[in-house]
Amino acid sequence: MSHQEPNRRDVLIGGAALTAAATIGAEAARAEEAKLTGPAVGRIDAVLRSGVEAREVPGVVAMATTDKGLFYEGAFGTRSLAGGAAMTRDTVFRIASMTKAVTSVAAMQLVEQGKLSLDGPVPDIDPVLGKPQVLTGFDAAGAPQVRPAKRPITLRHLLTHTAGFTYEIWNANTQRYVKATGMPSTPSGKVAAIRMALAFDPGERWEYGVNLDWVGRIVESVSGKTLDAYFRDHIFTPLAMKDTDYVASPDMRARLVNVHQRKPDGSLDAQPLETPITPEFWSGGGGLFSTAPDYLTFVQMLLNGGSHGAARILKPETVALMGKNHIGDIEAGILKTAMPARSADVDFFPGQSLKWGLGYMINVQPGPNGRSAGSVTWAGIFNTYYWIDPTRRVGGVIMTQVLPFADQRAVNLYGEFERAIYNALGSA
Repeated sequence: MSHQEPNRRDVLIGGAALTAAATIGAEAARAEEAKLTGPAVGRIDAVLRSGVEAREVPGVVAMATTDKGLFYEGAFGTRSLAGGAAMTRDTVFRIASMTKAVTSVAAMQLVEQGKLSLDGPVPDIDPVLGKPQVLTGFDAAGAPQVRPAKRPITLRHLLTHTAGFTYEIWNANTQRYVKATGMPSTPSGKVAAIRMALAFDPGERWEYGVNLDWVGRIVESVSGKTLDAYFRDHIFTPLAMKDTDYVASPDMRARLVNVHQRKPDGSLDAQPLETPITPEFWSGGGGLFSTAPDYLTFVQMLLNGGSHGAARILKPETVALMGKNHIGDIEAGILKTAMPARSADVDFFPGQSLKWGLGYMINVQPGPNGRSAGSVTWAGIFNTYYWIDPTRRVGGVIMTQVLPFADQRAVNLYGEFERAIYNALGSA
């Protein structure tokens, strides 16, 4: 058998493979070093297990990370009180508005490339954006009264929920407007459902709304890709988030948790798995399915200044910019429900000043459960939550599947988990 000298291409390929293998091995070793061990693990487990045993939630998957790697993971309870499988780390959840941070990252990638501007008028892809109208009230017959907005809508307005768009869940006038105009409701998946009048002039106050749905439409228009394809190509595949998508594959659906509705007596009622529908558009404001490990990878990317492993998703300075206050003296974060079955009143930091960055909420003062001032956070309507603390270099994800949003028992469990993580950090 003749011996052949390897050519330059073979040497390069072999070298790249060895480098990749070494990188993966080094990362795995670092992650193993970062992972919490000993009695502290049992203390965090006990917090989550007690929440399940007390029927605060049917089941929960919770994970935390430091900048060095995975710090804690735990799964407790069941996917359905009606006889579902046990919760596992790869259980699939509807992450709803946790989609918004992904859409914000996509938009900021396009800002980095000079394809979008934060402060110029947004691309005129729809009259609702190009010629926005502000709702001023209703006439005697109940017909909505509108006027032209005083200024254009910018991407910064949309990313910070200061454009004037709202949700029916937290705005009775928006409910009335939807009924009066005959437009479909937000969960319908129809583009017409986000073609609404503004509740106020852009930049004048904060109210949570369909802003990120419009950001998603803008990402599609500017990139030339559908939002699902854009996410897959530029975020999910580079981060190896294989269990995150708008459509649950058969394998993902086999691991899907049931939504549970909190009843007036405090008990929980398992809802049947919904029949999949194909919406008219992929919502930048919600709609993704994901797992705690996948979303923790996304959190790790932001915690690490836009990179994870060999993947660079955003520049460090872009991530830092996203975490700054972009609404000035305006206060954010408090919502009064107009649909109690869907959401309780929302105030995660009572008595504290809250701001909004380019994608998420910012607590200005230290949080009650350990997180530092300047941490960022948000959530999904089914009581899934994440936080990122750049000061302590820690982030976490806790996933349940309960309505209403901001359910006090689910929020309490979230707080207890967070406190246990910071206690463990202090003793690690």
